[in-house]
Amino acid sequence: MEATGETVGEAKWAALRELEKQHPGLDKAAVQFQVVTEGERGLLGVGFAPAKVVATVATDAAAAAPVDESELAAAARALVTRIVDGIGVTGRIDVEEGDEVITVSCVGSDLGMLIGRHGQTIDAVQYLANAVMWRRHPEDRKEVVVDAAGYRDRRRIALEALAVRAAERALSDREPVELEPMTAVERKIVHLRLKEFDGVETTSEGTEPNRFVVVHAVA
Repeated sequence: MEATGETVGEAKWAALRELEKQHPGLDKAAVQFQVVTEGERGLLGVGFAPAKVVATVATDAAAAAPVDESELAAAARALVTRIVDGIGVTGRIDVEEGDEVITVSCVGSDLGMLIGRHGQTIDAVQYLANAVMWRRHPEDRKEVVVDAAGYRDRRRIALEALAVRAAERALSDREPVELEPMTAVERKIVHLRLKEFDGVETTSEGTEPNRFVVVHAVA
């Protein structure tokens, strides 16, 4: 697939988009790019020349694309793929769909840029993915979880520890403790961790996508 764009990155994205139209769920890691021209902007916009790339993919990689993926899962895959490409991260995108959650995982060798410091980047990607999916699919909403290199498992462990500290603080101060805004999936982790914690109860307050958990001490 040959494609052009104002930059090499845009040309690569255009080529990937066309390949994915032909092979939904295509493994991006199997795509190889050859840069034909890097493009020139010219002086004051005069003499502009687009960047050009040629993208190739192995036949077996195209054949491995999922054929039973739902329209909603495919939309989540395409959206996260575009965001990840924009960040400049290369990896394979895997999608797992449940009754309430669509998990989009990026698999690769160097995903630190996608995760970001303290998970700020991947949380921002997840926030953006949910905001767009909620807007585009208001009648068929599912939570989108974006993962990379097992980050969400590590996040779960951290959330459970945070929940316990909040419960202990609520019991000590006898005042409600508000946690940071979380996704529905993360709030559920906190609720479940404190369900059997004696002396406290939890509620979710606020509106999506900024709902948060409040930990209350009970008599």
